[in-house]
Amino acid sequence: MGEIRSEGRAAVWEEPIGPAGVHIRERPRTEPEDGWATVAIRRAALNHLDLWLAHGAQRVEPPRVIGADGAGVIETSRADGWSAGDEVVIYPVFSCGECAACQAHQEVLCRSFGIVGENTDGAACELIHVPARMLRRRPAGLSWDESAAFPLTFLTAWRMLTTKAQLQAGQKVLVVGAGAGVAAAAIAIARHLGATVYATSRSETKRNRALELGAAAVFESSEFSKPVREASQGGVDVVFEHVGPATFDESLRSLRPGGRVVFCGSTSGVKMELNMPRVFLRNVELLGSTMGTSTEFDALLQAVDGGLRPTVDSVYPLDSVTAALEHLDRAEHFGKVVLEVS
Repeated sequence: MGEIRSEGRAAVWEEPIGPAGVHIRERPRTEPEDGWATVAIRRAALNHLDLWLAHGAQRVEPPRVIGADGAGVIETSRADGWSAGDEVVIYPVFSCGECAACQAHQEVLCRSFGIVGENTDGAACELIHVPARMLRRRPAGLSWDESAAFPLTFLTAWRMLTTKAQLQAGQKVLVVGAGAGVAAAAIAIARHLGATVYATSRSETKRNRALELGAAAVFESSEFSKPVREASQGGVDVVFEHVGPATFDESLRSLRPGGRVVFCGSTSGVKMELNMPRVFLRNVELLGSTMGTSTEFDALLQAVDGGLRPTVDSVYPLDSVTAALEHLDRAEHFGKVVLEVS
């Protein structure tokens, strides 16, 4: 199993001191191995994962090139089916490609499962070597900014809402913490699937943006369960959670009997008290989820071809990666923060 390598000018996390610990460095250039390709990155995008890495909250030792999301043009290919000049996006999951889970296209269950930019070098660089199984054609309808803005967050939200929560047209979903990239993705995907969407945020500006994306109603982030139940006439079918302890009990209260909470993260802490009767007496399902499979990524790409679009908050040059991370750290964004590499 080869190693993903970021080369040329790259945003490298070197110290666990926050955004100031990420610096632009020049990395040596090499040739790809058999079955791999070298992608010249046009755009990369940031995620909260990059912030957690910068603050030293992940079990990763520096240095590490950040950025799970990347879109660009193949510079050199040693892989069948791919040629120099092909425009691509990168599937942001790394796995061994050989085990039973990988052969069944269940990469998230591979023992070598990792996320680009956390467990491997990332896409915030001029050149990146990746195996051909991680390459997909860039959707024709997207700009370069949009092409980098959707892979990680949209794949995460797609798996949560389609595979895990089995969200159907006509159902009702509550998206908690609407400003985050994954939450903006969830609103767009739920609307694409034909669901009625409700959303919460501490920010009036972000609540208004959620309405612009198609949310039927929006609510303050504290004690939102009662107005959600009233607006949805008895509770929602699905709650999309990524905040954790600060909102989880209110999320449970927002469900109809038999509803589902699907969650991918816990930005407000890793431990909480759970009101067990609220779960079992009302037949509630708790569904954990991480990233997505290659099959789910292909389904997502079909939805993108069908009109699903990411929200781009802002675009920074690669040299301004520290400012971009600081913007993310202040929670000023709605949607994705993108890095212009070339």
